[in-house]
Amino acid sequence: MLLPGPEAQQLATYIGWSMHGVRGGLLAGILFVLPSALLLWALAWLTMAGASSGVVAGAFEGIQPAVVALLAGAVWRMGRRNLTGPGAGALALAAFGALLFFNVPFPAVIAAAALVGVISGRRGTPETVNTQTAPRSIPWVRVLLVGAILWIVPLGLAALAKETPVLFDLGVFFSKVAVVTFGGAYAILPYVAQEAVSAWHWLTPAQMMTGLGLAESTPGPLIMVLQYVGFVAAWQHPGALNPLAAATLGALLTTWVTFLPGFVWIFLFAPSLDRIQSISPLRQALWGVTAAVTGLMLHLTLQFGAAVLRMPDGGIRWPMLALAAGFFVVLEKGWVPVPLGMIVAGGLVWWDFMAGFKR
Repeated sequence: MLLPGPEAQQLATYIGWSMHGVRGGLLAGILFVLPSALLLWALAWLTMAGASSGVVAGAFEGIQPAVVALLAGAVWRMGRRNLTGPGAGALALAAFGALLFFNVPFPAVIAAAALVGVISGRRGTPETVNTQTAPRSIPWVRVLLVGAILWIVPLGLAALAKETPVLFDLGVFFSKVAVVTFGGAYAILPYVAQEAVSAWHWLTPAQMMTGLGLAESTPGPLIMVLQYVGFVAAWQHPGALNPLAAATLGALLTTWVTFLPGFVWIFLFAPSLDRIQSISPLRQALWGVTAAVTGLMLHLTLQFGAAVLRMPDGGIRWPMLALAAGFFVVLEKGWVPVPLGMIVAGGLVWWDFMAGFKR
C-alpha cells in the first residue's frame, strides 16, 4: 500500500522474492499477470471485432449496469473501511468536489491529500515485517539501471512508430499512472477514466465500463483493465497499422509499463520494508490518500452511472437502473459470485436486445 502501482502484483512479487530471491520474485510477478493478460486480450478482441454484431453488442451492454453496481459496492466498502472519522470524511468530500466542480487533475488531488495526511499528524501503530531471513538485497544501482533500460527501450521503439503515435502516448501515460497512484486498482481507475475517456478520448465511457466488467469477471488482478484500455485505444487509432496489430502492441506496451515499476519497487524496498513501515509521515500520507480515493471513486461511479443509466433525452433507463440495483444487493449479500452475476446481467440485456431486434 505504501508503494505506487498495482498492489496485488507487488504482493505476489514480494512473496516470490521472500521465498526464492529475485528469480522467485520475477516468476511470481509475471505468472500472476500473464494468464489474465492473455484472456483479457482475447476478450478485448472479441468486443472490438464484434462491435457491429447485435449479438455481441447486446451481451456486452448487459455488463454495464452490473459494473455500476460493482463500483457502487466498492465505494460503499471503501467508505466503511477508510472513512472512520470526520477528518477522513471531509477529505473524501473535498476530493469529490475538486473533481466534480473544478476538474482538478488527479495527481494534484492525490498530492494534496497526502500533504493533508502528513499535516494532520494522524498516527497509527506501525506493523513490522520480519525480514531477518529474507533474501539478501541486490545493489540499488543495478536495480534502477536494469529497470530504466527495460522501460526506455520499448518506449523508444514506440516513439519511432510515428505513423501510430497512440503507442508512444499510451506508454508515457501509463508509465505516469504506475508511479503516481497508490492503493490498488480502484485507486487508479478515477485517474485513468478521467484521462483516457475525457482528455485523450481513446475510448467511450461505455467501452470503459465494458473493460472494467471484463476485468472484474475474469481471473486475475482488476488492474488488467488498463490493458483493455490500451487495446481499445490503439484499435481505434491504429494509424498506418492493422487495427489488431496496433491494438496488440498497445495492450502489450500498456501492460509492460504498468507492471515493470512494481518489480523495481519491490526489489529496491522489500529488504527495508520493516523500516519503511515505521516512517510515520508515510503512513499519515497513505491515510490521506485512501480517504481521498473514496471520494474520487464516488465521482467515477456517478460519472459512469450517468453514462449507462441516462437516456440521450435526459430520461432514466429504468430497466438498467433496476438491474444495477438488483446486482448491487446480490453482490453485497454475497449470494452469487461476481462472474456469474455478470453472465446473468449480460444474458438478460442480450435477451431483451435480441427480442427487440427480431421485432
